[in-house]
Amino acid sequence: MKPNQPGSKERDRDKRSGTIQSVSIAARFLEILAKAEGAMALNELARQAQTGPSTAHRYMQSLVRERLVAQDEATGRYDLGPASLSIGIRAMRRIEPVEVAARLMQSLASRIAASCGVAVWTERGPTVVRWYRSTDFSISTVSLGDVLPLDNTACGLVFQAHLPPKAISAARKMQPASFRGQTPKPDALEAVRRAGGAELNEHLFSALTGKAAPVFNVQNEIACVVTTVSFVKTAEAEGHRAALFEAGKQATLDAGGGG
Repeated sequence: MKPNQPGSKERDRDKRSGTIQSVSIAARFLEILAKAEGAMALNELARQAQTGPSTAHRYMQSLVRERLVAQDEATGRYDLGPASLSIGIRAMRRIEPVEVAARLMQSLASRIAASCGVAVWTERGPTVVRWYRSTDFSISTVSLGDVLPLDNTACGLVFQAHLPPKAISAARKMQPASFRGQTPKPDALEAVRRAGGAELNEHLFSALTGKAAPVFNVQNEIACVVTTVSFVKTAEAEGHRAALFEAGKQATLDAGGGG
């Protein structure tokens, strides 16, 4: 390719830096979509990526072809595609404490009438990466990949009790207004830490209770949260709170934490 041909400057820059610029630009578009609250128009993508609309269109179409991005046929807007979601979930699954917690929650779901799962922290807040439904409790309130409200779920309270305020504040800004409740006071979060977990009865859904407990890694940092959703009366009769909190402690021990 002659130096004055289209793309020659970009290729020369790539050679000097040891990187492939097109990959960096594609990653930039994916990061913008990941941080967005929903599907985005092409012009807005181009503006945030600081490229022209034609450049944004070429990248979007290439990403759509690889299923990393999906385009709504009706609106033309773009969002993360199935391949991106799969990569994200697979990456999160490789975190060892999550695998340990997942095995325990799958076992717990087979023993009690509750849906049991594992959530990890992302920049948007608590995100469900494992979810197991019990044969005795089939109500579907949570699905794999769901981002949970910070202030209105037991998972959110547990993460708030163990993460730096700066991380919580950043996630709160990214969550939809409908997710935001009353910010818990310091003494409420201290109570969560002392109790070893949190529970909210009939908070988001009538007759249902959500419970959550932390799992710590070898550095004794919170790695994930184990959680259950069940009927309030059933949970009280079967001792779901004690069973879940014990599972959280066991997951911490199995993952090398709690030392």
